[in-house]
Order: sequence, then structure tokens, then C-alpha cells
Amino acid sequence: MEKTAVQKLAGVLKILVTVTFVCNLLVLPLLAGLSRLRGIMELVDGLGYFAAQGEGAPAIGLRMAGYFLASWTEIWQMGEGYAQVLTLFLLFCGVCTAVILWQGRRVLGTILAGDPFQIVNGRSLRRAGMCCFLISAAALARLIWGLVYYRTIGPLLSYNALFVPVFFMAGLLCLVVSALFRQAAELKAENDLTI
Repeated sequence: MEKTAVQKLAGVLKILVTVTFVCNLLVLPLLAGLSRLRGIMELVDGLGYFAAQGEGAPAIGLRMAGYFLASWTEIWQMGEGYAQVLTLFLLFCGVCTAVILWQGRRVLGTILAGDPFQIVNGRSLRRAGMCCFLISAAALARLIWGLVYYRTIGPLLSYNALFVPVFFMAGLLCLVVSALFRQAAELKAENDLTI
């Protein structure tokens, strides 16, 4: 049976969502080390130093892995408040994002199968919506923490201030689409019973 244009698009989207999901999982262990860096140039300078010492790529890779793994304990031992809050925030958002992507894969899987109007899709979209609301709440909490910690309005100009409305609206959108999928599944079930 020939795939429809929607199913072809769903196939491409499922591949992209899967790649994003895997990349998300790969980055999660690196978050503590990334939150300790003050900028990308600090990482580039560190790599340049090791390369100048004549170390090869495997040795540099081992040093980097050691840095990122050691960062998980060093952040808590050194009491770096900013790095601790940033690590917890990014870890929480990363886990929620992984859940959102996984739910998206599930919905795209039913579209590929040619049977998108299922109650399962409504539940998946509701879970994704709840994760969006959790990210929005975490961004709001971090925004408030930043306002108190820095005693300035600078955090209002950060991505946290943007995350609050964006993920709140995404959560609302997911809930609306979830209700539509549930309603369509109920109508489909009634239609199947009448025939």
C-alpha cells in the first residue's frame, strides 16, 4: 500500500525526533561540566592547551571525559551556587524534553501505522503538555532565583524569561491537540460501532 504524504512526512519527522532524542540523552551526562564553563572559549582554550602539549585525540578525549564526570562531584563540594542551580535546571529540563520527544515518537508511530485517532495519542500529548508546564514552572523558579540572587533585573533578559511563556503556550497547545485526538478517537469508535 502506497504511503500518503502525511505518512511520508511523519516518517521523516520520526527520524528527526529520534536523532534529537538520542542527542538529548547524550548531552545529559555533560551538563555539570558545561554549567561550570564560563564560556565556550574556556573549553577551546583548554583543548588548545592539551593539543599544544602534543597529546593526541584519544588522550584529549579521556581528559575531557574525566573533566565532565568529575564535575558532578566538584560542583557540590565546591559550593558553586550558580553552577548548581544551572545544572539542576538543565537536568530537569533535559529529562522533561526527553519525555516530550518520546511522546512525539509515539504519536508519529501511530500516524505511520495509518491509525492516528487513538486514545493513546491523547494521553501521549497530555504527558507532553504536562512536561511543557513543568519546564515553564522550572524556568519561572530559576528566573525568580536569579532576581533574588543577583538583585538586578538582568535575569529578565535571559532565556529563562523566554522559556516561561513559550513552554506554557506549548503545554496549552499540547492539551488542545490532546483533546482533539481523544474526541476524534471517540467519534471513530462510535462510527465503527454504527457500521
